[in-house]
Amino acid sequence: MVILANQNTGFYVGIFLAFVAVVAVVALVAVILTFASRIAGQAQVAADALEHVRETTAVLPEIKQTNQHALAILEGAQTARKALTG
Repeated sequence: MVILANQNTGFYVGIFLAFVAVVAVVALVAVILTFASRIAGQAQVAADALEHVRETTAVLPEIKQTNQHALAILEGAQTARKALTG
């Protein structure tokens, strides 16, 4: 009987170690999924912020044209002022 107990002990130790390994893997996967969920949330916030930046900077190419018009008006006003003051 003692010999059978020693043979079964190795089996039970192996089963226990396999159980511990599976529990460790499940815990690590849970941690990884938690971090992935947090990253996904932060990525959505960043995407929303980038969309806001895109919307607010879409008019920047038009500023050059606006500046050119403003300079033309200023030059016209200066010419008119010189004509009126003599």
